[in-house]
Amino acid sequence: MKVYIAGHRGMVGGAILRRLQARKAAGEALELITRTHAELDLTSQAAVRDFMQAERPDVVILAAAKVGGIHANNTYPAEFIYENLMIECNVIHQAFAAGVMRLLQLGSSCIYPKAVPQPMREDALLTGTLEPTNEPYAIAKIAGIKLCESYNRQHGTDYRSVMPTNLYGPGDNFHPENSHVLPALIRRFHEAAQSGAEVVTIWGSGRPMREFLHVDDMAEASLFVLDLPKDIYDANTQPMLSHINVGSGSDVSILDLARMVAQVTGFKGRIETDPTKPDGTMRKLMDVSRLADMGWKAGIGLETGIADTYRWFLDHQNSFRA
Repeated sequence: MKVYIAGHRGMVGGAILRRLQARKAAGEALELITRTHAELDLTSQAAVRDFMQAERPDVVILAAAKVGGIHANNTYPAEFIYENLMIECNVIHQAFAAGVMRLLQLGSSCIYPKAVPQPMREDALLTGTLEPTNEPYAIAKIAGIKLCESYNRQHGTDYRSVMPTNLYGPGDNFHPENSHVLPALIRRFHEAAQSGAEVVTIWGSGRPMREFLHVDDMAEASLFVLDLPKDIYDANTQPMLSHINVGSGSDVSILDLARMVAQVTGFKGRIETDPTKPDGTMRKLMDVSRLADMGWKAGIGLETGIADTYRWFLDHQNSFRA
């Protein structure tokens, strides 16, 4: 079986690739196909068409995306909507044109409306206004779901979508401006601990609640969904409501998260909040009962996962000094 992993150098794609490599080493008949951005620009329709026609994969895992935190989404909205729409349109359509019947697309919990009952069920999609700070990205990811569903309805393909909560872990982006909240906190608290700083100030009020899932759990869940027999997947979804939430099922306040990170990194000073900075959505907790009913639950606790991520950060910090 030829499996193409789009985005294999990203955090999630890399974790999925590692699991598939382990399966191959254990004797599963797999041919794993990857391309770097320099080798294949997924925003280029012609390049993706030529690649798909040449390789003819049996399965495509679409983990490639332009991602970032609140600051990046606010600063580069045009890039976030354009690049993600182009990646999804090119990969999904050209996969179909090359005869690919099985595809898994990875999205994001930001697809759900800003004011939605918690925890967020899959059927909350398209029921309200999106969070303004990441609306362009969210619209692109919603389009990806609808692309998969539309090809399934019209062409009989088996294209599936999983919507993860906030992910973290080895391979994360620790850039001081463009990273998500957890890696950003790890870097800031590490640097504060190393410099002996007395105070670390975090964005917003500290009151928003967030759910976090270790990337290794996400990779496991993704392959679990991809491997589900079609009759089981279809029995637990609907043709135009086919995506599946993936999360840990529990959340934590940003302030409590900062306290966890401070403990792991050895920061002994004060933690202060800056209410002049945006909070974003006040709570984002996924309803993961659909996936649990099919037989999968997260296995890595948050404190354990933060410690694991911090070890990876320490081992690789020379590669992201900027």
